[in-house]
Amino acid sequence: MRSGLVAQKVGMTRIFTDGGEHIPVTVLKVDHCQVIAQRTADSNGYTAIQVGVGSRKPTNVAKAERQHFAKASVEPKRKVVEFRVSPENLIEVGAELTVNHFVTGQLVDVTGTNMGKGMAGPMKRWNFSGLRATHGVSISHRSHGSTGQRQDPGKVFKGKKMAGNMGNMRVTTQNLQVVKTDLERGLVMIKGAVPGNKGGWVLIRDAIKKPLHKDAPKPGAFKPATGAVAVAKE
Repeated sequence: MRSGLVAQKVGMTRIFTDGGEHIPVTVLKVDHCQVIAQRTADSNGYTAIQVGVGSRKPTNVAKAERQHFAKASVEPKRKVVEFRVSPENLIEVGAELTVNHFVTGQLVDVTGTNMGKGMAGPMKRWNFSGLRATHGVSISHRSHGSTGQRQDPGKVFKGKKMAGNMGNMRVTTQNLQVVKTDLERGLVMIKGAVPGNKGGWVLIRDAIKKPLHKDAPKPGAFKPATGAVAVAKE
């Protein structure tokens, strides 16, 4: 199990193949994704690495957070996330993960917060058909109808599909294909759509339901303290 990357959604575009076909892709930008801390089984009971992306003004960061970043000798980050990893895939603190951590053709899972739609009725939220246009139905054509049962059980069960807040939830889209990576600009281009608005943060991880691509580096592709790009392979 390898680490993932934290990226910011830029938007969508398309890439043309040599045969003239176009592939719709979502462009994700990785901005100085650095390892901030390690979690080990001896000290914490599990194995993981903590990574951060982006940058913040030190004056806008709490003292405790500043000390945490200073201990790792990295600048304060906008977004901090932990990725569970295998003990052999731990990466040193201060290393900067690069976009060639994922290779072309690899399948990944992308997690993000989808677009909020506000309050929505059952037809929009759950694709209900609505009530009849005639035969006694008045005014309530787009309602969900009856929600309960008889005296037994005499209540509405939890989880019943009804009107309510739609979207703004954490969503994971699985088995998306990496079409291209741009190391110089720090871009990952993934086939199809990923959850979230433009500018939102997403997590990119190896597909959990598919085997790891044979060319994927282990423990990952990163810039060590020296600054040169290192691709560690198994």
